[in-house]
Amino acid sequence: MPKTLRQSVTFKAGPHAVYEALMDSRRHAAFSGMPARISRKPGGRFTAYGPYLSGVNLELIPGKKIVQLWRSKNWPKFHYSTVTFVLTKVKGGTRLDFTQAGVPDNDYKAKKSGWIHRYWEPMKAMLER
Repeated sequence: MPKTLRQSVTFKAGPHAVYEALMDSRRHAAFSGMPARISRKPGGRFTAYGPYLSGVNLELIPGKKIVQLWRSKNWPKFHYSTVTFVLTKVKGGTRLDFTQAGVPDNDYKAKKSGWIHRYWEPMKAMLER
């Protein structure tokens, strides 16, 4: 049974900078250390961490919200989760509220730690230096 993952993280950077780290191919590659090709248009495709992650942009509101269909290479063929990033300006930076709905049960634990160690921590290191 697919699961839903929810996380919140605060960055000492503005919403625009956080949005750009997620949506700009070069900035994404800079924090991840792996190639990223990210369309900046709704309906556009993306890959991240080389070919490991892929998907389609559903909704993009610069500096505010990103909604994507998202999958890992090792997931069952044609299985996608829905990933939502909501950015809110807070005192001293930006709160990112994250939801990933439809994570396969056998990959939930890896994704839960993966977002922290492969996204939030390196993004903080890049944005807060």
